[in-house]
Amino acid sequence: MTARYNPPPNWPAPPVGWTPAPGWAPDPSWGPPPQGWQLWVEDGIDDPAAAPPLESSPLDRPTGSSWPARHKVLTGIGAVVVLFILIGALNGGNDDEESPGVASTQETQKDAKTAEEIAAEDEASAQAEADRKAEEDAAAAAKAEEDRLAEEQRVADEAAAAAAAAAEAARIGSVAQQNAYRSAVNYLDFTDFSRTGLIEQLEYEGYATADGEFALARLEAEGGVDWNAQAAATAASYLEFTSFSRSGLLDQLIYEGFTPEQAEYGVGTTGL
Repeated sequence: MTARYNPPPNWPAPPVGWTPAPGWAPDPSWGPPPQGWQLWVEDGIDDPAAAPPLESSPLDRPTGSSWPARHKVLTGIGAVVVLFILIGALNGGNDDEESPGVASTQETQKDAKTAEEIAAEDEASAQAEADRKAEEDAAAAAKAEEDRLAEEQRVADEAAAAAAAAAEAARIGSVAQQNAYRSAVNYLDFTDFSRTGLIEQLEYEGYATADGEFALARLEAEGGVDWNAQAAATAASYLEFTSFSRSGLLDQLIYEGFTPEQAEYGVGTTGL
């Protein structure tokens, strides 16, 4: 059976499977092992304390003084080596693992970076939304202004159309006034009249005086009648029918309703 190292309970526990090197000696600061403790035991023995002591060889029996006492320098070096081995064994398992502080710092940095990215995305989204809203507001304002101008134009066009219609209605007059106008045109096409004489003729036909006045005013505005020419034509007709003196023809024209100025013009055209 193979002997294995069996450290006392009051000594530091060596790494699993560790076996002292030849010439190894424990650190004196560890203290002596319990009385009767076997540093070397057989692997098959479960109770190291109850295991029978190994038969010591002449090399194991002290001669005068202990080996550590005789080799103090080597003992110190061995102790330091063992201490480094123990420290390395205890810390070796954590070489490939990040310390909690480092991992926490890296995770915090990742979280901070993620938060910055999220903040940047939120800012970009908010800016895009603000730009979209500004474009919508500008489009709505432009549409409202376009609608306002279109409405103003519509109102102006309607007002102009209404004014034109009113002017046309005022120009042509009511149905009765339009009829009086047409009758006056027909009378003037048939014979010559003074303004007063044509009004009396329309009244005789049953038109109201106001309708007759409107008809003649419309004729005058449209240039449809020249009362001086009417006076001249009437004077010529009288002279074709009978003889008149100048004064007699003037009186006859004034009697027919021409003004003195119109009568003078009419008589003057006859050569009297």
